[in-house]
Amino acid sequence: MDLEKIIEGWITAGNSYDTEKYLDFYHENAVLDDPSVGRKFNGKKGIMEYYESYFIGYKTQTKIISIAIKDPDRASLEVEFSGDFPEGKLRGSFEFIFGEGKITHLSADLI
Repeated sequence: MDLEKIIEGWITAGNSYDTEKYLDFYHENAVLDDPSVGRKFNGKKGIMEYYESYFIGYKTQTKIISIAIKDPDRASLEVEFSGDFPEGKLRGSFEFIFGEGKITHLSADLI
């Protein structure tokens, strides 16, 4: 499994605001934990709420700064967000855990 390719595809889907394609990167029971918004989002329904609120809602575009593959099922990503939020640009990080070729757990935070 090429984690770097999967992550790049996930970013492309997110930046195109294609909710269905974006959600296809997640395992059915995935968990997205984002302390910067103070919540965990469970399953594809919860992750869809997160994505529509914080990415589509703010017209967020995500630019990859660096990807680090930790092992065959784990990776870290540092990004720059730009969009219609007060700061205009922010940096963020993601910690991925994969299973069965899908994201099973994602920790997101602002830097």
